[in-house]
Amino acid sequence: MDLELRDRVFIVTGGARGLGRATAECLVAEGARVVLSGRSEESLAAAKGELGEAVVTVVADNADPEAPATLMAAAHEAWGRLDGAMISVGGPPKGPVTEITDDQWVTAFGSVFLGAVRLSREVGRELPAGGALALVLSSSVRMPLADMAISNGLRPGLAMVAKTLADELGPKGVRVNGLLPGRIGTERVAELDASTGDQEAAREAAIRTIPMGRYGDPGEFGRVAAFLLSPAASFLTGVMLPVDGGMLRSL
Repeated sequence: MDLELRDRVFIVTGGARGLGRATAECLVAEGARVVLSGRSEESLAAAKGELGEAVVTVVADNADPEAPATLMAAAHEAWGRLDGAMISVGGPPKGPVTEITDDQWVTAFGSVFLGAVRLSREVGRELPAGGALALVLSSSVRMPLADMAISNGLRPGLAMVAKTLADELGPKGVRVNGLLPGRIGTERVAELDASTGDQEAAREAAIRTIPMGRYGDPGEFGRVAAFLLSPAASFLTGVMLPVDGGMLRSL
């Protein structure tokens, strides 16, 4: 199936590694152009070296109020258009409600919640008909994750913001969807497993909750994200789509 992505231009935040990087790879393979953002100039340069001329990189933090304008300007300067964005919200600190400090909540709100809302709002209002936004959220949108109080608190609200924005932008032909990754084999998930003190035991316990019997590959997520951003998904909006091998037990 042709996803009709050739020469379309997308912003991918958190695109130097993990799920953002996997999505960028799929978009580029389909002929799209990508503005990759992240906080590490070194990791962005490495991604650019592998992905080639179809990518430009911008050092930017989602929490920076100037990030949306900077990223949109980079897209227009490089290719003269912008067709969508995948907003990877990043991973907040681990911990239970009883141990997370006010400062941790405030910092996470700025980057995980407000940064994503700001990017969605500012990019969304500039997109033409046929444009698309995708927010990378978490299975914590539908069920609480152990020791992930901040994710459990903020991501369901982001999902509802995305659903509301889909209502607001739908009349002008712009779609907004969310992706709910489960246990995908990224560095972030490996770090979470290792933080338990027994990485292999944590991995095995998680796999027992996944009907597919394994962790997902980042490329499997990237292909779903590229589809959601593409014209091939032209009648999908306001959807919160799990990419989790069946781990979520809710409908």
